[in-house]
Amino acid sequence: MELPKNKIPVSNKNPKITILFGPPKIGKTTLLAQLENNLILDLEKGTRFVEALKIEVTSISEIKAVGQSILEAGKPYKYLSIDTATKLEEWCEDLATAMYKKDPKGANFKGKSVLELPMGAGYLWLRIAFKQVVDYIETLADHIILVCHVKDKIVDIDGKELSIKDLDLTGKIKNITSANADAIGYIYRKDDKVMINFQSSDELCAGSRCDHLRGKNMEFDWSKIFI
Repeated sequence: MELPKNKIPVSNKNPKITILFGPPKIGKTTLLAQLENNLILDLEKGTRFVEALKIEVTSISEIKAVGQSILEAGKPYKYLSIDTATKLEEWCEDLATAMYKKDPKGANFKGKSVLELPMGAGYLWLRIAFKQVVDYIETLADHIILVCHVKDKIVDIDGKELSIKDLDLTGKIKNITSANADAIGYIYRKDDKVMINFQSSDELCAGSRCDHLRGKNMEFDWSKIFI
């Protein structure tokens, strides 16, 4: 292997994986519908009042069926949105349980959910299932957008309680998904404007590794997110 002798130029400007999260009814689905050539996989029947490129799906098997059609069509969509990743995690519980039962360790498991395993052992299988599905989704378009619900939680930092706006995903799934994302934006309203905040702080799970988004708190505009 030849080692580099000079700095290698940037190869990506726009985020491959973007996470958007915010309060309910803030307009996240409407924003997705406004993005050109963006197919929305609607897991929560939230697009019924929105004109969009959209498909309602009710299971992981349906997501895989849609994915197969996308691949057979030559991946015609530039963007693919999952609305929502929070609901996707719920569905992955069944997949995780099935995966565990096929493993020698779970051959005699009689429970309904892998999350019934003692000491939280089932969450490992949930993480594996969730990552497997998201990895598959990533193969279907140039850019993937994961929409999440927001979760308010109280944490203690240096003896001071802080209220944090966080992704409504479970523990390590949230950490791994956040680490894999190139941009995480919090959507909110300011007066009559929809805003998006990529500023990371103790109070907000947000940020971006893309230069044009890093540290920005701005009016929502797709042309400024994907330049």
